[in-house]
Amino acid sequence: MNKRNTAGPNAIDVDTPSVARMYDWLLGGIENYQSDRDACAELLDIAPSTKELALNNRNFLRRVVRVLAKDYQIRQFVDHGSGLPTQDNVHQIAQRVDPATHVVYIDNDPIVLAHGRTTLEENEQTAIIQADMREQKNIVKDAEYKRLIDHSKPTAALFVSVLHCIPDEDARTLVDTVRARLNPGDFMVICQLASERADVRDKVTHLMDVSTGGRWGRVRKPEEVEAYFEGLEILDPGVGDSAGKHPLCDVTNWRADSQVVPRQKSQEWIEWGGVGRVL
Repeated sequence: MNKRNTAGPNAIDVDTPSVARMYDWLLGGIENYQSDRDACAELLDIAPSTKELALNNRNFLRRVVRVLAKDYQIRQFVDHGSGLPTQDNVHQIAQRVDPATHVVYIDNDPIVLAHGRTTLEENEQTAIIQADMREQKNIVKDAEYKRLIDHSKPTAALFVSVLHCIPDEDARTLVDTVRARLNPGDFMVICQLASERADVRDKVTHLMDVSTGGRWGRVRKPEEVEAYFEGLEILDPGVGDSAGKHPLCDVTNWRADSQVVPRQKSQEWIEWGGVGRVL
């Protein structure tokens, strides 16, 4: 994989929890530290189903990339807030359909870049850019981005379980900025942590804000996530009322190809979202 560091120092702070490392631990990974595990323990006290939620969200990512590559011939993916490399990364899934598929990962966590160097397979069609995903002007000027992403060709922008990490105004601006760059027929994949329970939203938001030193946004209501899809044609999720005004869902159920999934023992929160096509 090609590497390019475009932002900030590469020092890894092991004493402050990282969302990427916490997610790694929830998925059963080993690239995390005690601070991350302690924060996860507090998180599980508030939301006991979080491990199952994380596993189901990862399965959603696998399905959606496969569907977009196979059924819609998408050959360019931009993964915002990609997190630590794990089994079946976006490029591995998409390149099983077409080895020539281009994938750009974007993340501002130094450990993501560090492990991208050693864990992700060398691949000329893939690059990782260390940058805050909100820095879109700098990202699109990056040499690796320009080498791999040609916006005259079909493209999918991924925001999988990441918008809750940034404040409301930044999240909406980011989505709108990326969408304006896409062409009709391109796709946006969006899901984030959501809950109908105010106590869960408030407790998790406070915990993560304090734990990460302010590098957090907000757990939102499902209807707030739906606002990101305004102006997009939402793909049929394969569940529920697909003819409804907002055919979004708990992504565990998005075009599920098997009933053998980790079931959440409780539903205090979910990953809510779907896939939108630019009109």
